[in-house]
Amino acid sequence: MSRYFDKPFAQVLEESASGSPTPGGGSVSAMAGSFGAAMISMVANLTTGEKYAEHEADVSRVLTEIEAVLNKLEAQVDEDMAVFEAFMSALRLPKGTDEEKAIRKDAVQAAYKKATTVPLEIADTCLEALELAVLLAPIGNKSAISDVGVGAIVADASLQGVLLAVDINLPGIKDDTFVSEAASRRDAQLEKASRLRDEAVEIVKSRL
Repeated sequence: MSRYFDKPFAQVLEESASGSPTPGGGSVSAMAGSFGAAMISMVANLTTGEKYAEHEADVSRVLTEIEAVLNKLEAQVDEDMAVFEAFMSALRLPKGTDEEKAIRKDAVQAAYKKATTVPLEIADTCLEALELAVLLAPIGNKSAISDVGVGAIVADASLQGVLLAVDINLPGIKDDTFVSEAASRRDAQLEKASRLRDEAVEIVKSRL
């Protein structure tokens, strides 16, 4: 499968700015989150060697887990774009007969749910990046520590952005239980992200 990340960056920006519906807010938020995660990875890569021997285990953990975060976000960009295409396909289904209307209604509802679930999963990935920023902030290479703060701020912004996709989709979903659970999950993610971002940035600023 072709990966969106294989495209030249200039082309990604051009397509994002065009009238094409993809990449949209969810995909762009995930891409932005990748830059936040990349900053965390960069500082971890600068926190190695004898000078940081006492923190080797934690730094190794950050490097391993932030690589997984980057891989997940890359895949989630593609997944978010595929979900949107599936949603549009559902909307284009025929609705000339009662049977066709019923089939289309079920397909649209399933697409709405998937288009809500994927952004929630992207938000979870952003939370993983924020947790790693908090872990790295007190021990990361001081000469580059501001970039951990950048990583935390960008990861939080990515999370806030992608959750707007949840906000726009929930009103179209008729399953009250799903809506309630998704909204609760979203609210918990926003609260946790804000707390982690503030913690990471406060530590970073104390080391500047």
